[in-house]
Amino acid sequence: MTRIVAGESAVPKRKRAIEAALAIGLVLLIAVGAVVASTVSRNTEAQAVAPTPAAELKLGYFGNVTHAPALVGIKEGFLADSLGGTTLNTETFNAGPAAIEALNAGAIDAAYIGPNPAINSFVKSQGESVRVIAGAAAGGAQLVVKPEITSAADLEGRTIASPQLGGTQDVALRAWLTSQGYKTNVDGSGDVAINPTDNAQTLKLFQDGKLDGAWLPEPWASRLVLQAGAKVLVDEKDLWDGTGTGKPGEFPTTILIVNQKFAAEHPDTVKALLAGHAKSVAWLNEAPADQKAAVINSALEESAGAALADDVLARSLANITFTLDPLAGAYPRLLQDGVDAGTTRQAEISGLFDLQALNEVAGTSMISAAGLGQD
Repeated sequence: MTRIVAGESAVPKRKRAIEAALAIGLVLLIAVGAVVASTVSRNTEAQAVAPTPAAELKLGYFGNVTHAPALVGIKEGFLADSLGGTTLNTETFNAGPAAIEALNAGAIDAAYIGPNPAINSFVKSQGESVRVIAGAAAGGAQLVVKPEITSAADLEGRTIASPQLGGTQDVALRAWLTSQGYKTNVDGSGDVAINPTDNAQTLKLFQDGKLDGAWLPEPWASRLVLQAGAKVLVDEKDLWDGTGTGKPGEFPTTILIVNQKFAAEHPDTVKALLAGHAKSVAWLNEAPADQKAAVINSALEESAGAALADDVLARSLANITFTLDPLAGAYPRLLQDGVDAGTTRQAEISGLFDLQALNEVAGTSMISAAGLGQD
């Protein structure tokens, strides 16, 4: 007969209870430690990437009337005032590809630019380089030619200039020539020779009879017409029927873009830039004609070295609409034009636009990214 001594079974029970309690405590300690570690990690990460206002904003733009929102924003102080404690530094360019190169190299943080260089940069970087954050100007580009050229059929064997290879007017010219049955090449050869040339040099070469025409933004189209005897063969507005944008005759000429890394690090600075930009566009649409002309001319004298003749400026402004809308619905066609021109490759451009801050600044939700980003 087995004897059970009092207390023999109680010891193992107490031991098992203590072991269980210790195990539960250990699990709880590990869990609490994990929570604390996770919280510390998140706080550290948040501190590491917390957005702050930029000490400096480097802005690129062109000395063109199509860049009047930049000209006026700088001259009237709209941009600097909105940026507050952020110092505004500016740099002028002749055409978009050069501005894109500077932006991608970090030499500038944002730029007023034509849409095709922005598309090309986005495509080449697989969506990592830039974002379109606003529109600036629509319209204001024409193919102007010697008076004896009366139709597309007269262009074979001729030499036509554009501001820069891959720029918005360069792509428009190449796409239109393709639609007329001409073959062009990026090296300048083809049925029609395309000679990318600085705008000021284009005027002189045309006056000297060394160019047959040019596809140019304002004020250069107007300068060739009024000061060099050119005639308009194609007004680009006539090539846009409103498909994609719902606005016949309107096409994006100038937009505002920002380096993605800069935007991620300094969203408040980008929003402040947009606030100043919106003031500039509003001023351009509301100011009396004589005041508008005086400010633009003064800004052009400072940035481009010379003011415009009154008739040139008046003709230029008559061809342009200043707008915050980047007309995103036009971009599939602009992309295809670049592909057809041989200056970009076919790619997906969803994500090119971020218009959330613009709509906040403008107090609307009506400026659409047309499915190509955030609005």
